[in-house]
Amino acid sequence: MIVRAGSGWQTVLADLSLILFIVAAAAVPNMAASRPDSEGVASARGEPMAIYSPDEGAPPLARWLAEQQADPRQMLTITAHYGAQGADQALARATALARDAMVAGQRVRVLIEPGVPGVSATLAYDVPGGEVR
Repeated sequence: MIVRAGSGWQTVLADLSLILFIVAAAAVPNMAASRPDSEGVASARGEPMAIYSPDEGAPPLARWLAEQQADPRQMLTITAHYGAQGADQALARATALARDAMVAGQRVRVLIEPGVPGVSATLAYDVPGGEVR
């Protein structure tokens, strides 16, 4: 009786699966750069240290910022979501909050995105490259 070692269909299938995995993994970093709507790398967003929502009864943003632990590595990210036709209103609300934050001496980033209408602000260690002003 003659026994042959590992040249069956299972070995060929395993080899082809490994080749497919390597090709797919090599293509992943290039996928974002090849999309026509992509303009580069998205800005980093850290874990929020504090979240502000300008709902009824909330303190003004400047007072809320004064109550937070100040750190030059922090950045305030104001995110405004808009519905089908409310991008201008979302931009106006976000701009007003950004102006208040900058007057209070805070570094600010503003994001306007589609979604359920609303505005919020998050304070996180998001200063790019760890630069301190």
